[in-house]
Amino acid sequence: MSVTEAGTRRVTPVRERLLDLVFLIGVVVKGIDGLFEFAAGAVLLFVTPGQILGATRALFAHELAQDPGDLIATSALHGAAQLDSAAAAFLAAYLLVHGAVKLAVVIALLLGSRRVYPWALLVLVLFLVFQVYELFTAPGAGVGILTALDAVIIWLTWREWRRGRTLHETARGTVDWLLRRGQTE
Repeated sequence: MSVTEAGTRRVTPVRERLLDLVFLIGVVVKGIDGLFEFAAGAVLLFVTPGQILGATRALFAHELAQDPGDLIATSALHGAAQLDSAAAAFLAAYLLVHGAVKLAVVIALLLGSRRVYPWALLVLVLFLVFQVYELFTAPGAGVGILTALDAVIIWLTWREWRRGRTLHETARGTVDWLLRRGQTE
């Protein structure tokens, strides 16, 4: 329950709390994803395409010995074999920037600023536009799923901004709701 401006109590629908929970999980996942992207970009700055191909071969050797047509292993090997120095540099820069921006947005949300929501929305929409472009130029199930999930996160971020709540307020209300639900069941 929450208190309205008139001081009366109203019940927050379960759907609203579940959307809050999905938003919070999405923010955490975006932060972890941003951290992994940033780390991968940093690694790409120091690793040669030949080393990447060698590591990919070693990583999937056992799987390919059991199933030479394994889709994931063959796709990874094909991608590693196509990687040249220029592509690796572009990928490193992309991952560093993409990861850093995601981390900055998540950190700003964690610091409790509502002013970050419009910037977060702008950045997320720009990344979404790029992903949609990628879907049209190089369709893939993975990019399609990530694009759909990012669209949901954008909608949930817009919802939070419209509601005028900070991430802390959303988290506090959601945790309280989860704890109360655990006590009543």
